Amino acid sequence: MTVAHQCPALIISAPGSVQGKTIFSAALARYHCKQGKRVKVFKMGPDFLDPMILSEACGQPVYQLDLWMMGEDYCRHLLYQAAQDADLIIIDGVMGLFDGTPSTADLAQLMNIPVVALVDVLGMSQTCHAVGYGLSHFRPGLPFLGIVANGVNNARHGEILLNSFHPEVEYLGALPYMHESVLPSRYHGAMQIEDIEDLDLRIESAAEAVGAADLGIVPQPVQFQDVEVKALPLLLKNITIAVARDHAFSFIYPDNLHCLEEMGAGLVFFSPLEDDSLPDCDAIYLPDGYQELHLSALANNNNMKESVRKHHEAQKAIYAECGGMMFLHDNVIDLRGNSEAMIGLLPGNIIMQRRLMAFGYQSFLFQEKELRGHTFHYSKLQTLLTPYTQAKIKDSNEPGEALFEVGHLRAGYLHCYFRSYPEAAAALFLPWL
Repeated sequence: MTVAHQCPALIISAPGSVQGKTIFSAALARYHCKQGKRVKVFKMGPDFLDPMILSEACGQPVYQLDLWMMGEDYCRHLLYQAAQDADLIIIDGVMGLFDGTPSTADLAQLMNIPVVALVDVLGMSQTCHAVGYGLSHFRPGLPFLGIVANGVNNARHGEILLNSFHPEVEYLGALPYMHESVLPSRYHGAMQIEDIEDLDLRIESAAEAVGAADLGIVPQPVQFQDVEVKALPLLLKNITIAVARDHAFSFIYPDNLHCLEEMGAGLVFFSPLEDDSLPDCDAIYLPDGYQELHLSALANNNNMKESVRKHHEAQKAIYAECGGMMFLHDNVIDLRGNSEAMIGLLPGNIIMQRRLMAFGYQSFLFQEKELRGHTFHYSKLQTLLTPYTQAKIKDSNEPGEALFEVGHLRAGYLHCYFRSYPEAAAALFLPWL
């Protein structure tokens, strides 16, 4: 039987999105790192961009915690591992505290991790405490630590907030509005860290504000007990997978790469933007990213496109997700109607849209087991190709995203979490399965 480990831990949540959770989580992590503490940060939910910012803040990879995609046992395992050598665990929540199934509150209650609710007080004063009271009392038994008011305008605003707190809700303090720390965004959410030239300064400024407001919160230790996690089958032994990774291909769950390695795969990385050819490999993994921002560069890298075509002609495996799938189609048409020629292994066109076309949890069913994932895209596909299979939308009978297969190429919009069904994930990279 494993020995439990104790470690202070907290979840940063809010009444909803766009409240400042991620920059506050990043600031809190940076503040404690500067105090010499070993800080481990996690991100709740299927997010690619926030973990990049959080990783910049703490100097370590940031993993997801997602009860549906990963399962409760693996979430417990990751937290237990973190507790062994961390002085503090910080978890950046997703959306509002009770939003989604499972929600941030579900994780907090299952793991007995206290919640700090960040409330954006722009245009609000006493109502902040009504919001805090609602969040703390909505669900009996929720470990709720207190509220932090974010975006206080001036001293008088802060005084009103301080003097109006509800006695049943712990008011932890307030942060001023800091224009210099607000994270820039585009339609997917936060920008990639490479696009925010002063990201470190923004995090540093927010960390200083945390210190000045005496908000370096360290709760009581939480006890984390490990659960047995089965070793993954070595289905990819002696298989080399070339993973696209650059400014256009960057939406990758870190645990997906570790999952492939645990199944025996060797990973090599390449840039479809910069490289002339593929590295020596048995399979290709084309993840999502901001491909639509680099269409001309992708279209003009004819040597790379030809290298991928030759890989396919050699009957080697290719797996592509979302933007990676875009790269494999005939053309991508941007918001201005400009068309750029892609690789052409999948017949059809990808057309960029101004509104979100799909969002939420879905899964592919293989042999009565689910390969789970999440979809989020601002494009639509025009193709006559018949799907190999269709995903199922979580808690719905409606069909979800298609998975296409042409030879040993498999591609779809869904971002799959490989550990949810490792055998199916491995099959995506094996041409003989």
